[in-house]
Amino acid sequence: MPAAEMTMTTDEKEPDKAPVVNGTETLPRQTGKQSDPSTAFLRAARAGHLDKVLELLDSGVDINSCNANGLNALHLAAKDGHVDIVSELLKRGCVVDAATKKGNTALHIAALAGQEEVARILVQNGAVVNVQSLNGFTPLYMAAQENHDGVVKFLLSKGANQALATEDGFTPLAVAMQQGHDKVVAVLLENDTRGKVRLPALHIAAKKDDCKAAALLLQNEHNPDVTSKSGFTPLHIAAHYGNVNIANLLHQKNANINYAAKHNITPLHVASKWGKLPMVQFLIEKGAAIESKTRDGLTPLHCAARSGHDQV
Repeated sequence: MPAAEMTMTTDEKEPDKAPVVNGTETLPRQTGKQSDPSTAFLRAARAGHLDKVLELLDSGVDINSCNANGLNALHLAAKDGHVDIVSELLKRGCVVDAATKKGNTALHIAALAGQEEVARILVQNGAVVNVQSLNGFTPLYMAAQENHDGVVKFLLSKGANQALATEDGFTPLAVAMQQGHDKVVAVLLENDTRGKVRLPALHIAAKKDDCKAAALLLQNEHNPDVTSKSGFTPLHIAAHYGNVNIANLLHQKNANINYAAKHNITPLHVASKWGKLPMVQFLIEKGAAIESKTRDGLTPLHCAARSGHDQV
């Protein structure tokens, strides 16, 4: 099979969905009748029992002790918004940026849980705002994912860098768009002064046929032909999924109908290969070159025929 056909999928080596954090590490259930002081300390912090926390600290429990997952008292108190315990732990010198095995700090955990007041206290006490977990998640990404617009605004005000992406290349804006969090999307766009964070958000909008999100991204003359890591434009993505509405919007914003991605693959090649007849008709109507050839000499007609799409 020619190389061009093998590489014509717009999803090649590129996740088409922003990763979603389903939660941070958990505290194992107590199995015995009695627990050791460290475990009792962690459980008291999670439950919000300040008196018990202080009692155990005064008895000599290590303030930075953690369980097998790396969760410590600060993490657990942060998750459930126990401001008094968080403040007391910090006052007594616990490590503010101690990370779990997954690389999550207390600020990550507070952001994911929407605990804005806890996030403020952590940052006031020196928590690193742009810290990334093992998979590249930032506190801003986690807050954006869960639609915690208050936390998002606070983190941005403290210098959160929304261009920091996960290991797969997804930004906070991308995950907010994917999850349909309009408020957070608006906040992130308002704070995007450099216009550098919108990849692959526009590609996600193209896949979802989400004209509303795409229109937000395309305002202020944002480049409609921005390319993904694999070299494809949003119009290639729209062609792949047959999303004519978004293709029309991209065309109105002066997207290049004949943009040749790697191996000289155009949107018409993609639509033809995947049998998206309405998209093929739309692209031709808008001036797509029907005789354009890939690096291996394939025209859109070749692509349609080889994939068995007789109607195309």
